[in-house]
Amino acid sequence: MGEAGVTPGVRARAMSGLGDLVYEGASGDAHAELFSVPVGDGWRRRTAGEFATDVTSVAKGLIAAGVGEGDRVLVVSASHQEWVRVAFAVWSVRGVVVPLEPSASAERVVRVVRETRPAAALVEGDRLLGTVTGLQRELPDLGRVWRLEPDLPDLVSLGAYMDATSVRFRRDETRPEDAAVVLYPLSTVSRETRGVVLSHGALLTAAASLVDRMWPRLSELDPGRASALLDLPLTQVQGLASLVACVVGRVRVGLTAPGTLMARVSSFKPTVLVCSAAQLESVFAVERERAQSTGWDSLATFNASVAAAVDFDQSPKKGAWRRLSRSMYGWSFVRVREIFGNRVHLGVCWGGGLSHELDAFFGGVGVPVMQVFGTPETAGAFSANAVGDRVAGSVGRVLDDRELWVSPEGEAYVRGGALFSGYWGDAEGSRSAFRDGWLATGVAVEVDGSGFVGLRGRVRPQAAVAEVPGRFVARSASVGAAVERVEPGVAVVPAEERVAAGSWSPEPAAVESGERSDAELVAEFEARLRAHPLISQVLVIVEGRPFASALVTLVRDQLEYWRLVNGRPLSMAPEEIAGDRDLLREVQGLVYEANRSVPRHLAVRSFHVLAEEFTSQSGLVQPSGELRREAVLRAFAEEIDGLYRVRREP
Repeated sequence: MGEAGVTPGVRARAMSGLGDLVYEGASGDAHAELFSVPVGDGWRRRTAGEFATDVTSVAKGLIAAGVGEGDRVLVVSASHQEWVRVAFAVWSVRGVVVPLEPSASAERVVRVVRETRPAAALVEGDRLLGTVTGLQRELPDLGRVWRLEPDLPDLVSLGAYMDATSVRFRRDETRPEDAAVVLYPLSTVSRETRGVVLSHGALLTAAASLVDRMWPRLSELDPGRASALLDLPLTQVQGLASLVACVVGRVRVGLTAPGTLMARVSSFKPTVLVCSAAQLESVFAVERERAQSTGWDSLATFNASVAAAVDFDQSPKKGAWRRLSRSMYGWSFVRVREIFGNRVHLGVCWGGGLSHELDAFFGGVGVPVMQVFGTPETAGAFSANAVGDRVAGSVGRVLDDRELWVSPEGEAYVRGGALFSGYWGDAEGSRSAFRDGWLATGVAVEVDGSGFVGLRGRVRPQAAVAEVPGRFVARSASVGAAVERVEPGVAVVPAEERVAAGSWSPEPAAVESGERSDAELVAEFEARLRAHPLISQVLVIVEGRPFASALVTLVRDQLEYWRLVNGRPLSMAPEEIAGDRDLLREVQGLVYEANRSVPRHLAVRSFHVLAEEFTSQSGLVQPSGELRREAVLRAFAEEIDGLYRVRREP
């Protein structure tokens, strides 16, 4: 895996564009395995030569369709092989990928298309295909829209007559500063996040830095044996940076659909596991629960094994006593390694968040975890742990080609290495992200005496020196009032309790309404709730009821991000998330605050959270976007009646 003394990371820095990664690998060793594609319960391996051929066929189709230098191509797709094939094809013809997740709301898709004005689009599934196709009448730049399906026959057939040299000429003209992707980060602070423009050079530099840091561990493996299973969405910077780093390091890549990691890991048997802290926490919780269910003795043994693993990992000297203590629980550690396919050589945990104890536990078990952290503006990474140079619970030292400065307020500022080119269509916002050449990351950190970075939370949703209004939503643990859940998605607002996160009154304050009608006050109440990024629609029910209640729907893509931020499992259905106790606390706090703006008789005492938004297709939304109130009341009569049957448990 690389010439003597030269890591793949060093070679990647000399490349002009991301397309070179595919063809450089194919020309070096066309039979080297680059990807694994799930087939049934197993995997089919794809060589570098096969993948280069696939990319070329798609790239020729894009050229034939008129995609030129700098043209944006919208890709609405889940993380799978076709996404990767399309992305590398777009990069090979000097296009720019604009990726969105298939769970994105139609509103989000429309906004992104209007902002970026793509020349072409590939859309997976019927739900958003019609939305994008409908925009062709409004946006003449959007020339072609294809359904993203296996093998992409319609797109490939367009360029079947062309010679592959047409792709090579485009690829050879690529420069490191050319834009490669416009990423729209998911955020629970703002629905309208700005598009982050990342160049070929930024993504290659970030990937090369990570490969250099992980290389001492990867180089221990036999050539061709390194394989990574990715459990991160490619539409977000962590997944994209992971993919590019794996291709740079010639690590065979397998992609998993949301919620299928643990089902796929045993058949893939990765040597590198790339995931979030939530997945590692889930494995630990399962093992602990298994021990607890078999009796007190088993739980005590499990706790002792955890302590032995943590002690072994944290000790600078692995003496005979510690090795003996660890070996006593070897059977338990083997079981943990078997969960990951029994070949994991290295774990890469993106985004930080893994506690000191769990980080040390997995290290003591024999699965050292390298926590990595970055923001979209830093191309996914500005700090990472390294094998033999890590502190459990931290996100490691700053990467070699970057500098870190921590402001008196604790915010991390970064310069050097791979930084973003700016926000799409927002020159002023791009300038305001920097202070004297330093990028304001919007992340609060602490740095110890040895240079290891610890995360302390977010200062603002995206990089900007000026304060951005809003608050970080992942604060549910700070809300002290108990949320009573009688059924999924239902919560009452107890009159006698306060919310610890604020100084709200237990009863809504008396409001001087003047000449304003109840209907106007209710409309204002609903607007206050809708202003929050999580909330899509609100319907307050008052007339003919003993007290006011509300139906609340959630923004689908914000719901997914809430799940990621709050560490819920990927397999968790939207309906389960909508009924989650912490999420209900989020909504409850908003209702408390909004209740202060209305008289007592309009204060919402009970609400029901729905995972799915009201749509015009269901007849519940007017063309103007306003709700058909009577239709909603009829459609959800049972849920509304249930709000008035809620009783507090003793």
